[in-house]
Amino acid sequence: MINLLTFTVIAQSNIRLNNYWDNTYFINPASINDQSLAEFNMAARKQWVDFPGSPLTFFASATTYQENLHAQFGLKLVQDKIGYTSTTAVDLTYAYSMLMQSDWQLHLGLAISFQSLSYDMSSLIFSDIDDPVSNKLLNESNFNSNIGAELTNKSWRFGASSQNIFSLFSNINKQFPNTNFLYAMYHQRSDNFFNIGYGVSGIQYGNLYQMEFNFNGYFRIAPGTETFQIGAFYRTWSEMGAILGVDLTKNIHLSYSYDFNVGGISRSSVGTQEIMLTYKLPKEWKCKNCWY
Repeated sequence: MINLLTFTVIAQSNIRLNNYWDNTYFINPASINDQSLAEFNMAARKQWVDFPGSPLTFFASATTYQENLHAQFGLKLVQDKIGYTSTTAVDLTYAYSMLMQSDWQLHLGLAISFQSLSYDMSSLIFSDIDDPVSNKLLNESNFNSNIGAELTNKSWRFGASSQNIFSLFSNINKQFPNTNFLYAMYHQRSDNFFNIGYGVSGIQYGNLYQMEFNFNGYFRIAPGTETFQIGAFYRTWSEMGAILGVDLTKNIHLSYSYDFNVGGISRSSVGTQEIMLTYKLPKEWKCKNCWY
């Protein structure tokens, strides 16, 4: 009976950051930032602190939007370590922006990903030097692909993406399961001191399904900028947390999140912590109607 139950078990969910609410580029190659010349992100996430072998994730990305091409080019790096297993993914992304009616834009994105799987053999202890298990723990490298689309305007963002498409047709990428996202987000952008934001996201990987709900408050200290952010989220099943963000300078933003699983894992962990640093390279203003 136990053997039958294990057929539907997936030990670790897909690699994901909490701060994708403010940077959907992490889950969708179609996410475009056209408000700055370039954007750089770095993040680190330690899941289930105090739980031996729990996931440790590093993330970095760089994107640049070319107005004359209506296109964004990007690079994304994700490195995840779980116990003695380490996975790395490097994505090259391309997204194209089309202006729709009114102020709506449709973004279409594609990513080509190089993925690798490796094992820390120094962390393993075998009772027999010829243990056959050691011969199965071989490093692997494969290619994969992600696609996505987003429909956005000043305040709304609707998106859908599919990660690791090649994993649908091959078992060699079993460490990178196909994962699908469907989301809707709202971010009020008025000149008031306080603005709100909220969203809902549906996530599917393998035979598992999750829903995530998010609410944020944004505080505007000076005109044109949102200096401070505080929010909360709930993820099925039994995961909840808080998100904090602050502008260190006009172009540098620091965000931190903490989430806690109220299920059985809570007896062996004090929660999950995540930190992200974002730098936006400002555009140079040019007068298009001036004579030089």
